[in-house]
Amino acid sequence: MPWIQLEIPADPHSADQLEDLLMELGADAVSMEDAADQPLYEPDPGTTPLWQQTRVTGLFSADTNIDQLCASLRQAWHQQTQLTLADIDVTLVEDKDWERAWMDDFKPMKFGERLWIVPSWHGAPDPQAANLLLDPGLAFGTGTHPTTALCLQWLDGMTLTDQQVIDYGCGSGILGLAALLLGARHVIGVDTDAQALEASRDNARRNRIEDSRLDLYLPVDEPATQADVLLANILAQPLISLAGHLAGRVKPGGHLVLSGILSNQARDVMTAYEPWFTMDEPVQQEDWIRLTGRRNSR
Repeated sequence: MPWIQLEIPADPHSADQLEDLLMELGADAVSMEDAADQPLYEPDPGTTPLWQQTRVTGLFSADTNIDQLCASLRQAWHQQTQLTLADIDVTLVEDKDWERAWMDDFKPMKFGERLWIVPSWHGAPDPQAANLLLDPGLAFGTGTHPTTALCLQWLDGMTLTDQQVIDYGCGSGILGLAALLLGARHVIGVDTDAQALEASRDNARRNRIEDSRLDLYLPVDEPATQADVLLANILAQPLISLAGHLAGRVKPGGHLVLSGILSNQARDVMTAYEPWFTMDEPVQQEDWIRLTGRRNSR
């Protein structure tokens, strides 16, 4: 059976209200999507973050009176907010296997020469490669965003054999687990969100990575270990404020990899780390920057 689809642009404050109204008006399903390619990082415990530009979509049965539905939605919205709901995009969509369609959007992705990220429902394109099994999710990175892709490409190009790695802001564990599959001896993952640590732990088990090779900590519990490689894919302002702390976690001669940085923020982040590191030229993908450097000997 075909469906009538209503799409409405929203901000984080109005998206929940629109969801409630669409359900009250008889929607069979309501979903929210990113309308501006904005990454969502690990949320604070008990919170459900939304994108600054969110697309709210409601599905209604094909026999719904569209004119009446839109009029009722606009009226209810005005009564609640005293604002006018102008933009409602109405389309007719054919019925399909929605779960299968969603799964088909995510295929194995290659980063560099050796590393693949493979959803669990796909076979590995190259069984001899470093294949990281990882399924997409809302808050945890899967390699699809440039901030993560830039770090994975760097890891693939490095010799990590017997290296100690710290993944600061580990999220799903994607960077640390990729490092382990590429030959790292041990990874310490640090994140402010206990859910992220659990996701990292689950993904390690899915990839048959021994517990002894991965240790996970909240920041208050992290050990004062120094690493050969430290990865931090978070955001520019936290990276700046953590510069001294992260510098202390890298061995002399060790590597620093920073991401989650917009192009207009790169200079400020580099300046924060230059007292301890010899920084390389930034590498850019779309609007995002990867910064790398080597720890000075003193």
